[in-house]
Formats: sequence, structure tokens, C-alpha cells
Amino acid sequence: MTDLANEPLAADAGRSGQMQPSVLKGLSGQLPGWEPQLVDAIPRLRKVYSFGDFAAALAFTNRVGELAERENHHPALLTEWGKVTVSWWTHTIGGIHRNDVIMAARTDRLYQDGQASH
Repeated sequence: MTDLANEPLAADAGRSGQMQPSVLKGLSGQLPGWEPQLVDAIPRLRKVYSFGDFAAALAFTNRVGELAERENHHPALLTEWGKVTVSWWTHTIGGIHRNDVIMAARTDRLYQDGQASH
């Protein structure tokens, strides 16, 4: 089994197609809690993370933002008291690319690292 979080992002995401649902389903065991959803007819990967307060949720949002900037691949982030909703998809293809799966795994790693430090 591949460690998705350590895979490099593909540089050609805008030229390659969406991930097939069967492939995505095959990776679901490596992405606990991530759910494919349609938003405005666009497939996305979505997960809600829980926190003890707003400050912790905001700190996580900022860490995800820093990751997104480093990789030049940006999610939708909704920060609320005690939770952050993260949605990954590739805008240029209008759907889910392997890069989104990799970034979802990296987001999980950020969350786990943050929980371990508390």
C-alpha cells in the first residue's frame, strides 16, 4: 500500500482527467472520513475535522492554508467553532484528481500531527 501523503503531486493535473470513481473507492481505506460529494455538479472530496474550540480550528485552518500555498493547490475551507470542513478538487478539470487525494492524505497528517502535540 502506498503512503499517499508522501506521493509527489503531478504537475500535469490540468491536462489529465478526473479520477475514476472505482479508483477513488479503492483508495478510500487510506482516506478515513473523506467523502466524495457533488457541489454544483462538481465532484469533491470532503471531510469535517473536530476541535475543542475556535482557536484550535483556526490554527488548523492556517496550517492547511500554508500547505496549500506550498503546493499551489488550494481547497475550500470552512472554519467554525469546533470544526473545520475541508474540500479538495481540481478546478481546471472540474473534479477529483489524484492530487486531491494526496492533499487529503496530507491534510489528515496535519490533523494527526496537531493532535499528537496536544
